Amino acid sequence: MRKSDIVIIIYVVGLLFGALVLDLWEAETSPKSLLGIIWTAIFLIFLFYSEKKNIQ
Repeated sequence: MRKSDIVIIIYVVGLLFGALVLDLWEAETSPKSLLGIIWTAIFLIFLFYSEKKNIQ
């Protein structure tokens, strides 16, 4: 299994955790919604570096 696959699986599990446990997608916007943005930014950074390692 490639590193990028592992990163994607961890990201999806994190999104499901955020949706079901933390209620990130409720009708009211709150500072909790920043967690989703930060989680996505971390995902993109790790995906970039995992793909960079696979190429070299």
